[in-house]
Amino acid sequence: MPFKKYMLAGLMVWLPLAITLWVLLWLVGMLDAVFASVLAAVATVAPANVAPLFERMQHIRGLGVVLMVVAMLLTGALVANVAGRWWVKQWDILFTNIPIVKSIYVSVKKVSDTLFSSNGNAFRTALLVQYPRAGSWTIAFQTGVPGGEVQSHLGADFVSVYVPTTPNPTSGFFLMLPRADVIELEMSVDEALTYVISMGSVSPNAKPLPATEK
Repeated sequence: MPFKKYMLAGLMVWLPLAITLWVLLWLVGMLDAVFASVLAAVATVAPANVAPLFERMQHIRGLGVVLMVVAMLLTGALVANVAGRWWVKQWDILFTNIPIVKSIYVSVKKVSDTLFSSNGNAFRTALLVQYPRAGSWTIAFQTGVPGGEVQSHLGADFVSVYVPTTPNPTSGFFLMLPRADVIELEMSVDEALTYVISMGSVSPNAKPLPATEK
């Protein structure tokens, strides 16, 4: 039926754009709300001749995103020199000595340092693993190798992997598997994520298998 066919074709064109715009608008709204709260607090303690300026800035759409990007750039430029690194070290000392806050801050810092490190291997390799049972395969991402007490029990030839759920890859399962049980894929992490999010409907570009010797 042409009507149904055209409707589905139009939906496939507009749905990704609509979801992308919705996520971006949600992010902008969240940052604006946070920034507006900060400005409202500043306005209550600011001099009377300056307070109206902070109140007007609360209603500027997208200003929170712009200021966040500027703040990150300035912070990055600051910590690129010796003086900036010294201040970051003092910041770390402060937060690692506050009860409760210490456990959260240290855990998040370790994860972020691992994920965004330029020489790290986390989430840089797509794998094929058997999960949730033998003979059932899914896409996973290597996050590293077991260490410490875990490594002493498992041995050295294991890898740590993250198995994402679909269509939401931000939730998933952490597994430690023998290296011999995982297959390293040539596809990029972006291609693997697309494959997972689309529930297998969008396949990565197939690479020809090497010719077998006769």
